Amino acid sequence: MPFAVKSCFDVVLWFSDKALNDNEYIQPQKLHRLIFLAQAYFSVAYPGRKLMPATFVTDSFGPVEPTIFHALAYGRPPMLDPNPMPDQVAHFLEGIWRRFGAQTADQLTRKLNEHPAVAAAMNKGLNEEIPLAAMVKYYVDLAKAAQGGDGPAAAAEITKVVKPRLMRSQGGKAVAVTAWAPKALGKKPE
Repeated sequence: MPFAVKSCFDVVLWFSDKALNDNEYIQPQKLHRLIFLAQAYFSVAYPGRKLMPATFVTDSFGPVEPTIFHALAYGRPPMLDPNPMPDQVAHFLEGIWRRFGAQTADQLTRKLNEHPAVAAAMNKGLNEEIPLAAMVKYYVDLAKAAQGGDGPAAAAEITKVVKPRLMRSQGGKAVAVTAWAPKALGKKPE
């Protein structure tokens, strides 16, 4: 399945610009935590899809995306312009920002370093890959625990981030709008 955006730089620039528009300086460590959360939550909200082509590895402080880490070591490159962001992805990133943007880099780092996927990779050492499947499993398990093990696997946790958009019906009534997602089909009998 294709990525939702062409490059992890598009997501980084979106968060950087969002912070700038909110008159906030975004620390590099906070930026890495936000893109980590965005990747994990997106793959839970849209099963089988990745938000961006990115790999997260352990650093002495927590998870980082090494390409972003290297490219932005001395600040935002002057010639880097983002690709247009699809509306669905921009709405999703708004939810990540709304939920986690007010937290400090230290708060996000502490939270993420307690996640089993991150902790397991950090126990192996620096530059260990944090598998996306393990990231997703943590959030799905968290949602199941919040719901007592019943119901849609990740609905409770994901709705905290991905709130439906409100639009107006023909009669002017506010209606919640979400993207259509087909139901998973069971295995066909052989």
